[in-house]
Amino acid sequence: MSVFDRVLITGGGGMLATALRRTLEKRGVKTHVLDRAACDVTDERAVDDVFELRRPTLVLNCAAYTKVDLAEQEMELANRVNGTGAENLARGCAACGAKLVHFSTDYVFEGTLRRPLRPDDPVGPQSAYGKSKLLGEQAIQRVTGLDYLILRTAWLYGSNGPNFVKTMVTVAKAGKPLRVINDQFGTPTYTLDLAAATLELVDRDADGIWHLTNGGETNWYDFARAIFHEWGLMPDLQPTTSEAWKAQRPDSATRPAYSVLDVTPFEKAVDHPTRDWRDALAAFKAEVDRSGTF
Repeated sequence: MSVFDRVLITGGGGMLATALRRTLEKRGVKTHVLDRAACDVTDERAVDDVFELRRPTLVLNCAAYTKVDLAEQEMELANRVNGTGAENLARGCAACGAKLVHFSTDYVFEGTLRRPLRPDDPVGPQSAYGKSKLLGEQAIQRVTGLDYLILRTAWLYGSNGPNFVKTMVTVAKAGKPLRVINDQFGTPTYTLDLAAATLELVDRDADGIWHLTNGGETNWYDFARAIFHEWGLMPDLQPTTSEAWKAQRPDSATRPAYSVLDVTPFEKAVDHPTRDWRDALAAFKAEVDRSGTF
């Protein structure tokens, strides 16, 4: 039996679920993509019912609470979705012998180290969102007899969902001035590249915690500049600092100052480098041009 015999994707309809489905379909793999109405991961009974019906061999968990700032006011909901939801899926996978692939975030780190972060580096989330994602990681690791992959990623963008690229292009086309933070560093990650990398690890029967992003690093301001270059836009764009942003928006979440993830273990495992974030952005622009929509 192949791990790809019965693939179940939660969080259907979102950016990453869409990218995974498309990537698997190109391989000829059929998937069951479930949105919240079909599978509320916070409902243990609902998860059990889905597992009993589908008997998955591989579960790709894209169900997540991702509203980083709003999570500061909705901590309980974020914890249920990102923590309890992950645990429910982990228990279901362990019971039926399925492999669980769970996507986590660079926001589980404090962001004070100034080098690419390794999977075994100390965690220290500074936001409610980051804490909720860490709860999910910890819950998965507590489930005995579970074959799991926890994939930390960062700064996701792609088709079929809200993201920084889409926001920047929309605001710029509306002629509005932009102030973008220039002292938070990370790596933008194209969902189609993340999906392909995920399946490369599954192909190799990898387990444990891995870091997956595109290559290189940048800050939000320079990322915005690169977006406008690709789209041929020239908005009123000015840099600002995290401190100034927080002063204007005191309810916003604290984000890591440096959360570049070390993808060297992945590159060694698959014997090729990850695509640089700039090249990935250009590929996304080409995808948008072909489809005519974000």
